[in-house]
Amino acid sequence: MKVLCLGGGPAGLYFAISMKLRDPSHQVTVLERNKANDTFGWGVVLSDDALGRMQKNDPVSTDAIRSNFAYWDDIAVVHDGVRTVSGGHGFAGIGRKAMLILLQQRARELGVEMRFETTFQTAEEYRRDYDLVVGCDGLNSVVRSEYADVFKPDIDVRKCKFIWLGTHQKFDDAFTFIFEKTEHGWIWAHVYQFDDDTATFIVETLPETWDRWGFEAMSKEETVETCRRIFEKHLGGHDLMSNAAHLRGSAVWIQFPRVICEKWYHENVVLMGDAAATGHFSIGSGSRLAFDSAIALAEYLHSEPNMEEAFRRYQEERRIEVLRLQSAARNSLEWFEQVERYLDLHPVQFAYSLLTRSQRISHENLRLRDPEWLASAEDWFQEQAGGEKGRRPMFAPFRLRGMELKNRVVLSPMAQYKAVDGCPTDWHFVHYAERAKGGAGLIYTEMTCVSPEGRITPGCPGLYAPKHETAWKRLADFIHAETTAKLCIQIGHAGRKGSTCTPWEGGIDQPLASGNWQTLAASAIPYREVNGTPKSMDRADMDMVKAQFVRATEMADRTGADMIEMHAAHGYLLATFISPVTNRRDDDYGGSLENRMRYPLEVFRAMRAAWPEEKPMSVRISAHDWIEGGVDPKEAVEIARAFHAAGADIIDVSSGQTDPAERPVYGRMFQTPFSDRIRNEAHMPTMTVGNISDWDQVNGIVMAGRADLVCLARMHLADPYWTLHAAVEQGDIVSEWPAPYRGGRDLLARLRERQQEVIRA
Repeated sequence: MKVLCLGGGPAGLYFAISMKLRDPSHQVTVLERNKANDTFGWGVVLSDDALGRMQKNDPVSTDAIRSNFAYWDDIAVVHDGVRTVSGGHGFAGIGRKAMLILLQQRARELGVEMRFETTFQTAEEYRRDYDLVVGCDGLNSVVRSEYADVFKPDIDVRKCKFIWLGTHQKFDDAFTFIFEKTEHGWIWAHVYQFDDDTATFIVETLPETWDRWGFEAMSKEETVETCRRIFEKHLGGHDLMSNAAHLRGSAVWIQFPRVICEKWYHENVVLMGDAAATGHFSIGSGSRLAFDSAIALAEYLHSEPNMEEAFRRYQEERRIEVLRLQSAARNSLEWFEQVERYLDLHPVQFAYSLLTRSQRISHENLRLRDPEWLASAEDWFQEQAGGEKGRRPMFAPFRLRGMELKNRVVLSPMAQYKAVDGCPTDWHFVHYAERAKGGAGLIYTEMTCVSPEGRITPGCPGLYAPKHETAWKRLADFIHAETTAKLCIQIGHAGRKGSTCTPWEGGIDQPLASGNWQTLAASAIPYREVNGTPKSMDRADMDMVKAQFVRATEMADRTGADMIEMHAAHGYLLATFISPVTNRRDDDYGGSLENRMRYPLEVFRAMRAAWPEEKPMSVRISAHDWIEGGVDPKEAVEIARAFHAAGADIIDVSSGQTDPAERPVYGRMFQTPFSDRIRNEAHMPTMTVGNISDWDQVNGIVMAGRADLVCLARMHLADPYWTLHAAVEQGDIVSEWPAPYRGGRDLLARLRERQQEVIRA
C-alpha cells in the first residue's frame, strides 16, 4: 500500500510506524511543514494505560520514550496557601520535541520516508497518487477544512484563555495545580516535569480576568514576565519561558477548541489525531487519542477485507472512545471555566473537587489510589459536620434549623397513586415506614395536594381533610417512635397537569375517561392537546390557592412532620408562574423573572409564616426546562436566591417536566451540576436528584460539595433498606439497624468479610 501522512506530529509518525510494523512492504511517506527538530509546546503526558497499549504495539519506540520520561505518582493542589497532595495517579511526561525525535528515529529505522519543510494546501492534489491519505495535520487541519462538507466538524471554542510556557524550576515530585488570587482575579497553572531540567507551565484564566490584566495589549515578552511575577513564589527564582517564536503579542494565548467530526473518512482520505477530535489538556488525553487512533487504524487496515470496511470500523469504534474521553474532558474543562465558584471551599474539599472533576475518578477509585489521603479527607468532612471520624461522607450528620439528620440520604418523593379520596392508605404507611426503617436520614412523601382539584390523579394524596391529617400523623408517629429518620411532607398543586389518569389505568398525563375537573395555571395553556385548557388564575384564585397551601402547612405541623417542602417544579401550578414557557401573563405576575416569582414567593412566605420557626422548609425547583427560552441553570441560581432570601433553608434541585416539548439530556447524575451551581454560586444548601444509583456516587457528591443531601428514588423502590445495605457494603456497622433486624446486619457483615478474605487471598 502506498500511504501518505499529511502531518508529522505524534499521530502521523506513530501511524507510519504502526503500518510498517504490520507490513514492511508498505511505502509510507510523511510530509511535515516544519523542520525535523522544530516543535511548539513543551511536554506531553501519557498515562500508564496509554503506555501499556503502546508497549504492545511497538516495544522498541515505547522503551525509547520510557527512557526519557519523567514519572510522577502524585497530584498536588496549591490553593489558599495550602499544598494538598494525593497519590496513586500514575502519569509520565516527556518533552514534545524529544518524543518527536524518538518517533522520527524509529520511523526512519523502519523505512518511512519523511519530508520536512514541505507545505501542502490540499489533500486532493495527492489523493490520486496514493492508496491512502491520512489527514493528521493537527488542530487547524487543512484536510478537515477541505472536506468540511463531508466531515462536518463540530468546533466549540471554549471560554478560558491559556498559554503554554516552560520553566527550569523543579516540579518533579507531582503534577501540580497552582491557584493564585491576583488584584484582577484568579489565575491558575497546570505544571508538570517532562525532563531533568524543564517543566511545562500552562497558565490559564477566565477572559474577564485576562481583559482586566490587559494581556491583549502586551507583547509576548511582557506577557511571560507578567505570568512570572504572578507565580513568582512558586518558581524559586527561575524564569518562565515561551518557545512559540512564530507568535507575537496576544496570539500566544489560546482558547481551546473542542473538535469532533461527524464523519472521519472520505473515499481514500481519513482523519486522525486533533484533525478528527481534540481532548482538553486538563485530562492529558490528546496524545493518548492520537496514539490509540494510529494503532486502531493500522490494525483495521490489516484485519478488515477492504479499506471501506476498515474506515467504517475505525470511525465507529474510535468515535465511541473519543466521545467518552471528550465527555470527561468537557467535565474537566467546565470545572476550570467555573472554578471561581469553588475557590471558597476548604482546601481539602477544593482538592477533592478538582481530583474528581472529570467523573473518571470516583470516591472509591480515589481510595484505591491513595487510601490514606482519602481517609484523612473523610475525617475532615466528618469533623466539620459534627460526625464520627472513620465514617463515609454519606453518613455525616446534617442540620437544618432544629432538625438534625443522621446521614445525607433522602428518600426521593415518588408518586404511588394509591390514595383514596386524597387519603393515604395502608400502602403509603407500609411504603414510607419500611424506608424509614431502612436507614435513610430523611423520608419525603410524594406530592401531597392542597385540594381535590390540586391532585394530579384521583389516586394522589392530599392534606385538605381531617382524615388526611390523621393518616399522615399515624405515619409520623411511627417513624418517630421506631426509627431515627425525619419526615418531610411535600406540599403542592398539580395545576394544568391535574385531572389525569393513574399511569396503569390510562397512561401518564392522559385525561380521565370521566369526571375531569377544571384545572388552574398561570396562563391558559393546556399541558397537551388532549388535556383540558386550564383557567388563567385571577386574584381570587390566587388568594384561594394560597389559603389552601397555608391550611395544608398547618395540618402538616399537626401531623408532627419535621419539615415541609413547597413544590414549585415540574410544570405544576407554582412552576407555571416561574417558567416563561408556561407564563404568558401581561400583568404584574408575568414577564420579568421578578414578576414571575411574585406569586410563588407570596405563597412561600405565607407558608413560612404558618410553619414553626424551628422547623426547616425546602422548595423544589426545576433548574432547567430543557426548552429554548425556558428557565436555564443561570436563571435557576436567581430563583434559588429569591426563595432562600424569603426563608427557604434548602433548595431541592430538579429539572424538566415543564412542557412536553422538552429535550432533556440524560446521564448518570445528570441533574447534579444544577445543584452544584446553585450551592456554590448562591452559597446555600441544596439537595440533588436524578439517576443517582450507588453509594459511591452519594459519597462523591457530598464530599465534593456538589450537594448537601442526595435523593434516591428507584434504588429505594428496589430496596427499602438500601441505606443500611450500603453501610454494610462499605464496612460501616455503626449505622443503627432496628433492634429486631440486627442479626441480619451481622450476617451481612460476616459475608462481606469472607468476600474480602477471598479477594485478599
